[in-house]
Amino acid sequence: MTETMRAFVIKKVGETGVVDKPIPEPGPEEAIVRTTAALICTSDVHTVKGALPVPDGRTLGHESVGVIHKLGSAVTGFTEGQRVVVCAVTPCYRCSYCQRGFTSQCGGALGGYKYTTQMDGNMAEYFVVPAAAANLTPLPDGITDEQAAYCCDMLTTGFMGVEHAYLQFGETVAIFAQGPVGLSATIGANLMGAGRIIAVESRPERQEMAKRFGADDIVDFTNGDPVDQIMELTGGQGVDAAIEAFGFPATFEGCLRVTKAGGRVSNIGYHGENPNPLQLPLDAFGLGMNDKAIHTGLCPGGSERMTRLLRLLESGRIDPTPMTTHTFAFDDIGRAFEMMTTKEDGIIKPLITFG
Repeated sequence: MTETMRAFVIKKVGETGVVDKPIPEPGPEEAIVRTTAALICTSDVHTVKGALPVPDGRTLGHESVGVIHKLGSAVTGFTEGQRVVVCAVTPCYRCSYCQRGFTSQCGGALGGYKYTTQMDGNMAEYFVVPAAAANLTPLPDGITDEQAAYCCDMLTTGFMGVEHAYLQFGETVAIFAQGPVGLSATIGANLMGAGRIIAVESRPERQEMAKRFGADDIVDFTNGDPVDQIMELTGGQGVDAAIEAFGFPATFEGCLRVTKAGGRVSNIGYHGENPNPLQLPLDAFGLGMNDKAIHTGLCPGGSERMTRLLRLLESGRIDPTPMTTHTFAFDDIGRAFEMMTTKEDGIIKPLITFG
């Protein structure tokens, strides 16, 4: 008789639930991980709303930590029972995209993001790790499951936003929105030596978190046009770089408008729920000639990057866990997902624990 596990799935657009599924068996280059902790991402919320076309019954989730349950026949260098973390992006490292350095685009546009979109996600008691030799990352004893879970998506994405802003020490940066990814970008900008970090956010609990993570100024868009406020803060000069971490036309345009000529706009927000194309305001774009650069990206994966993120946690240089505002057992994941959808009770990031 096939052993079963519980998995949190999208039953159909707008409906989720916990169902029983067979515990998967690994292919030769795969591994099976038994989940010990996970985080719910707003991307899962977008998916359930229908932003991404996935089949009914697909398991959700892409931010999970656990222990190796079973290894494929070709996977070496790891042992069953070993604590590991797996990034949301799991590249093959063989295709032309991977070989050209665009591992998050593995196999085609956004192809590195396999969990939920191309295969069952990892919000389940057990999950598959493709290309396991490259995507399993051992966890040092001094790092908790909760800390490690932030490496799966939030930290690698937020830090990518800063990397693509090409910040030099002492420069100014505006970060539009302080959800978990925006807050991670604030952590990264502070770590990279930004001279002034301006965080755009209206929710008081997220404003306080942004300050905790290194924001120097808070711009509340409910108190007036954030572009005007940022220009006033910078004496009319604008910022050296802006990071779009929300995925909304107004915030994308705001990034363009507050960035100096010769500056950089880094987009990490998900724009899949916008029904209309993004508009480029020609005056903010200098009619196409003001040397502004726009860089987009999907969070980088692979064990080498995850190891570097874990090193920052292990050394104590960063600690993202204040973002964990709520903790739920897997039995209560439906309630956690509902709160993440409505942003009830000031929720920023819910941690899910597995017994």
